[in-house]
Amino acid sequence: MTRRDETALLQATDRKLLRWAFVCALVAAISSILLLALSGWFLTAAAIAGAAGPAAAMGFNYLIPSAAIRGLAISRTAARYGERLVSHRAALGAMATLRGKLFGKLAAQDSRTAPDLSGGDASARLIGDIEALEDLVVRRPTRPASLIAAVFAVGLTCFAGWQAALALAILLAALPGLLAFAARRLTREPAAVAAAALGDLRTAFIDYAAARPEVIAYGLGDRVSAQLLDIAAPMDRARAALFRGEGVLAGLLLAYGCVAAALVLALATGPAAQVALGLLAATASVESMAAFARTAMRQASVEQGIARLATLRTLEGEPQKRIAAAADAASIALGDVAIAPGARIAVTGRSGSGKTRILEALAGMRPAHHRLAVDGMPLENCTADRLRGQFALAPQDAVLIAGSIADNLRLARSGLNEADMRAALEVACLDRRIAAMPAGLDTPLSEAGGILSGGERKRLSLARALLAGRPWLLLDEPTEGLDGATEAELVRRLGDWLDATGTGLVLVSHRPAPLALTRQRVDVAAIALRDPARSGD
Repeated sequence: MTRRDETALLQATDRKLLRWAFVCALVAAISSILLLALSGWFLTAAAIAGAAGPAAAMGFNYLIPSAAIRGLAISRTAARYGERLVSHRAALGAMATLRGKLFGKLAAQDSRTAPDLSGGDASARLIGDIEALEDLVVRRPTRPASLIAAVFAVGLTCFAGWQAALALAILLAALPGLLAFAARRLTREPAAVAAAALGDLRTAFIDYAAARPEVIAYGLGDRVSAQLLDIAAPMDRARAALFRGEGVLAGLLLAYGCVAAALVLALATGPAAQVALGLLAATASVESMAAFARTAMRQASVEQGIARLATLRTLEGEPQKRIAAAADAASIALGDVAIAPGARIAVTGRSGSGKTRILEALAGMRPAHHRLAVDGMPLENCTADRLRGQFALAPQDAVLIAGSIADNLRLARSGLNEADMRAALEVACLDRRIAAMPAGLDTPLSEAGGILSGGERKRLSLARALLAGRPWLLLDEPTEGLDGATEAELVRRLGDWLDATGTGLVLVSHRPAPLALTRQRVDVAAIALRDPARSGD
């Protein structure tokens, strides 16, 4: 992970929260060292005073050290909780900001040239890989606090003798490098395997979840479960290796603490009580360096997360803004057929001949493989924003989001009110169905449409396309799955809406009823393919 990568993430972090986290971490570290050091001095001094006789014991003031020890214990506990609370708050805020920015950049891409990421893969990166970066923010305030606390501990050890303090300083200076080296050897490979396996598992799980009706219908549950277990096995082995690595580092810290204590004890030249103070300060200083051990352990996972996010971070463009309808409707051309704004045309042809591909190309969702143009400009030369501003697509397979019915309609454009949504639902012959639901427009839906049937999902998608307010409406099999009476009513209402708004229509339908909406037909065979091998309905 480079300094640039760290800076990019930390720019999304509340610096004020990080400063408060640093203060809390510093208070906790120094309190911990003082607590142990003072306890060692107090117990040793009290024992010496008690051994000297009743008079010396009576003259020993134990109230002030006892109160100080209690106060240090309270401040250490409060500071530790404060540091965790503030640092995690900063981390969660940074992760939310980063997710929003990366999702915005992903949404802003031209679908024709953007990286080919499945929904599952993109979700895995935005969720799992960003979660791996949490440790970068959480541990950041503890490292400088640990260094300052270590210097403070070396100063306390001076009470036991300068030789002991010097030996402790040398040991502490070497510890971060030793921890980083050990962690790299123990974690780099398993962290890479775990990150890749987790991404694969999330992708597979999301894809299988989307196909759960088919999995249930064909009795594939056991086979899918077995495949998920196979994908998860490398991740389990890698995580087990990471846990073993954590155990090794914990043992290394324990051994290091013992060595530090032994050196301080061997080199100490001060009185017994001060030696005890320095001894426990040295032990606590090694414990305070545990933040470096935890950072070193997580470093490989953080690097893997950043590496997997590189595809999203390097995307061109800024987060997508709402696309308003173009001020002027454009003319379009399908092959040699010129179509004026406001015209209504049907693209006909056999199944698999490429009709759906034409609609998706006009909508900017896929590269154009037919000769298509907008205002005389070849489609491949048109920007994605221009196409979005001209065309609203109601696809053959309706795509919904997890949210309410209103949430799905609000995707069309900003500023929609309830009256707008109800008017569009009426044109789509879905108004009575929605009104009969207890929650109405607030009825929750899943990505698969929840309680809506296939035909109702298509009509909800149609209503959303109507609300977009684009000059051209692209409809792909809009009445598929409808009974004859509903289909006839939908065609009538849609015709009235087209007459009232002057919106142009490009229609694909194998059913005869919707074709009555059009005034011109173009056979897909008349639109020359750029690559005959790349057809498809």
